[in-house]
Amino acid sequence: MKTFGTAHGVTNGQLEKLLLAGRVFDFRPYTLTEDLGLTTPKGWKYEDTAAYGHFGRKVFPWERMDKVEVLQAALKRI
Repeated sequence: MKTFGTAHGVTNGQLEKLLLAGRVFDFRPYTLTEDLGLTTPKGWKYEDTAAYGHFGRKVFPWERMDKVEVLQAALKRI
């Protein structure tokens, strides 16, 4: 795993261990689809991703920061 210098106070190895444990994010395709609301978009359309890209715009559910506290707490337990 590479964070390209964006991980502060935690190593790439610690992040990788946490993510692979599956305690914060469930990476199964069906669960990701449901968690991100990909079959029923609210406030955005797939066409919106074609203009100006699909990263860095708060309208997309994959840009939410709602797991920050959960990640921080989980990293303290590693």
